[in-house]
Amino acid sequence: MKKTLHYECSECGYQSAGYLGKCPSCGMWGTIDEKVITSKSSSKKRKGKEGVLLNKIKNRKETRIQTQIDEFNRVMGGGIVPDSVSILTAKPGAGKSTLLLQVANDFSVQGKKVLYLSGEESESQIQNRAQRILPEINDKLWVFSGNSMDDGIDVVLSIDPDIIILDSIQTFTLEEFSSRAGSPTQVMECAQKLVELAKGQRPRVVFIVGQMTKADELAGVRALEHLVDTVLVIEGDSSEELRTLYSTKNRYGSTGEMGFFKMTEKGMESINNPSEYFMTKRNPGEEVPGSALTVLREGTRPILVEIEALVSKSFMPYPTRIGECLKREHLQTLLSILEERGQRKLYDKNVVVKTTGNIPLRETAGNLALIMAVVSSLDHRAIPGDAMFIADVGLTGELKKVPNMGMRISEGIRMGYEKIFVPIHTNSPYKDKLIPCRTLGEVINKGFS
Repeated sequence: MKKTLHYECSECGYQSAGYLGKCPSCGMWGTIDEKVITSKSSSKKRKGKEGVLLNKIKNRKETRIQTQIDEFNRVMGGGIVPDSVSILTAKPGAGKSTLLLQVANDFSVQGKKVLYLSGEESESQIQNRAQRILPEINDKLWVFSGNSMDDGIDVVLSIDPDIIILDSIQTFTLEEFSSRAGSPTQVMECAQKLVELAKGQRPRVVFIVGQMTKADELAGVRALEHLVDTVLVIEGDSSEELRTLYSTKNRYGSTGEMGFFKMTEKGMESINNPSEYFMTKRNPGEEVPGSALTVLREGTRPILVEIEALVSKSFMPYPTRIGECLKREHLQTLLSILEERGQRKLYDKNVVVKTTGNIPLRETAGNLALIMAVVSSLDHRAIPGDAMFIADVGLTGELKKVPNMGMRISEGIRMGYEKIFVPIHTNSPYKDKLIPCRTLGEVINKGFS
């Protein structure tokens, strides 16, 4: 074997014989990393693996590993595949290490051997956190603290765990590469070693913690996301208890599923009934202006969401339009429809819109509820507590149907709502609970009675 050394830019792939601080090709600083190329002698004829017919391959049915964390199972696609590699990223303090420590303990309770590799915390720090959030520390949960990937691999081969958790990939290094921890070379090579451990003759589950950049993206080269099977993201402000978990890539399930958690002193707790969590609980007769309800679809699950609006007098030439849960252009469009088709003037009014829990309004199913919340605040009239709105609103002011109407209506009925405003000709077995309307003006006339 012959080893050669050259330097390559992680951004554009430019190669040079020596180290450069700035890449001459793309102009980026600090992106030149060394590469070791091992070439084999070509004198011997190599016999590689032969191809096989796709329809002759024996189908191997995978038995997914279930945890006791329902929301985690949902996002993973119903469980964890035994030889899968997943990476979890989030902002500092969002709960990455906490969630994976809970997952690790859950696996150990099931009798599986778990190894937690940490490059950021000492063994005592991990133990203190485990004693705080776990009911009991199982004797099948192993911990290793260090920054050497070589030592970590030795520990894996010694303990032979079923589950490997590495926290975080940006803190580990391999001795054969002289670049610093967190460099593209070290991150990719360490990740490749973990993939080999997961998908070898001894299948293992691997979870990797990845740091997040200021742009709310996974730190490192994009190739890291292509290497793993699942990319998980936790969103949530460290000052609030709500956390959302979703996947941007999942080879074994849907990327549309979303899991909801509460961050408590005992760790991350699943919110198994999001519809109840995202509603403001009020007693009968305590309705307030500026609030309307709708049903959004997160993955395969319908969720009842409360939309709040505040309309106030503007003393500036250009009124303020703030939508914390939707794009500004989307909000402007809906307010224009309300002005022209709903006969409500907003040229001198500030409008602020948000959802309980800051659930994003990615669907058009919440458009009618948003407009009605604005009307309620503008007119200082409360919408009845047993009413909700499921429809899109066209530029003509006509109500439009949205996908999965039956599922949304059923969720509203399950939560006890008696008046559901929907577009005309909506088919449902709960016709006595529906109020079909053709236009926005008709909804405004009936919505407050």
